[in-house]
Amino acid sequence: MNRYARQTILPEVGETGQAKLSAAKILVVGAGGLAAPVLPLLATAGIGQITIIDGDFIDLSNLHRQTLFGERDCGRLKAETAAARLMERNSGITVHALSTRLTPDNALGLLAEVDLVLDCADNYAVSYLLSDLCLEAQIPLISASVLAFGGYVGGFCAKAPSLRAVFPEAPESAANCATAGVLGPVVGVIGAMQAQMALNTILQLEPSPLGHLFQLDARTMRASSFRFDDASEPATAFRFVSAAALTATDTIIDLRSVEEAPKPAHPKALRILPQDLAKNLTPKNQRLALCCQTGLRAWRTAENIQSIWPDEIVLVAASAS
Repeated sequence: MNRYARQTILPEVGETGQAKLSAAKILVVGAGGLAAPVLPLLATAGIGQITIIDGDFIDLSNLHRQTLFGERDCGRLKAETAAARLMERNSGITVHALSTRLTPDNALGLLAEVDLVLDCADNYAVSYLLSDLCLEAQIPLISASVLAFGGYVGGFCAKAPSLRAVFPEAPESAANCATAGVLGPVVGVIGAMQAQMALNTILQLEPSPLGHLFQLDARTMRASSFRFDDASEPATAFRFVSAAALTATDTIIDLRSVEEAPKPAHPKALRILPQDLAKNLTPKNQRLALCCQTGLRAWRTAENIQSIWPDEIVLVAASAS
């Protein structure tokens, strides 16, 4: 019996839909908790080509939610180990493992080779970077985020508004699973929904998952969802760039102290703390680059000084470089 018989029997799939899945090329950014359900579900559904990018190593403290891995995998590269697990499940697909971080420097080239992007990165700077690039390239983006007992997953870009249209403001904090904690089942539920939204997108099912956001509060066992098809893109968007993309014509400010970051984000960066920037900044008709660890301080600082800076303001997140 055909390994896909139980899904091709569905009228919404059939042989035509299975052919779409087989022809699909997707990029999965992050091979951690969200990717643990995402990757096996997409691989066993017959997605033709899966590219996994993640530069981190497997750690014992993450195994409660990164269920694609076991104790023997600790210390191994996530992307390579995840790729091996997928090939064990379905040898008829192609899996590429990239053991590096997604950055503004390599993201555009990776997007040029795929039909769909899944954001499993657990890094809001990466999420906004992907959204900006996918919106410009008209590539569907299925982005998810989980923290503590809650999370969301949504379909953005292509025929739908971007992540910025739904979340235009800077996050309240730079907290992530490592700093604020998370329960494994929450990640599993959101990751499974992320895989389902990806399949629905490839199969072109209606209503489209693009323009739809699903939210879960696992502590109260409540879920909700809404459509955002008509959401407007924000008038101002501070884009994330890499330190390597900065030039001599940019004004570069590292908002971190020497104690926090002995090495500045860029050799030409001036060190000015956020609270001192407005009074020490001379407006110029050139790009301003604000640098910090996660990008959050840079984003909030950009909001505070945009009225006095006449030209473009970009953000550099050292942790995402």
